[in-house]
Amino acid sequence: MLALKRLYPLIACAGIVMATGATIIGQIDPDPYLDPLNLTISEYATLDRGGATEFAMAALGIASFALVAGLRAARAPVGAVAERLMLVWSAALVVIAIVPTTAPGPALDLTAQVHRYVSIAAFVAMPVAGALMVARFREDERWRAVSRPVEWLALAGGFGLLAITYVALPGDRVLIGLVERVLLGTEVALAGVLAVQLARLTWRRSGARAPEAPRAAHASRTALG
Repeated sequence: MLALKRLYPLIACAGIVMATGATIIGQIDPDPYLDPLNLTISEYATLDRGGATEFAMAALGIASFALVAGLRAARAPVGAVAERLMLVWSAALVVIAIVPTTAPGPALDLTAQVHRYVSIAAFVAMPVAGALMVARFREDERWRAVSRPVEWLALAGGFGLLAITYVALPGDRVLIGLVERVLLGTEVALAGVLAVQLARLTWRRSGARAPEAPRAAHASRTALG
């Protein structure tokens, strides 16, 4: 069980790093018709057909599930609502990776509509979860150090949600790709902050327990002798 607890932050950190790298690779294409500033991440991936973006979303979703499991195992002061929102974020990322969308256009088929609404759920869930965690982190000595970064990133995510709502509706999708990528970046950074702190606390606790075992064995032998 202890080994599994130590694996959660490792899976979370590795998955976030892999997803970030794959996203960057998947969103680079020399084709002049693929404009990352005016195409959403999903639209760009659909037109590019490279598969890297889908892999990135799946890796990020799995990493986020591991993060939630690790936070629960470490008894982090996340709160039930924030934990459920993070589960929504995690599941939505996996669905986004599996369910395709369509190229930009007026008509959306059923799978594209599912993709769109699941994407909205993912983008909303993580900033709200971060905002709910801030007060709890401030009251916990183990997590107080990351309360301010979590607060800043949650606030940035909130502004990003307002920006992408404006761009998608009255803004006529101008620079929607840029706004969406910045928003996703803040949410991935939020998950990364939590994963790094979880890893630091988990491995520090494991390292502190290691010297205790020889001391306990020595004390037992002394008592018997």
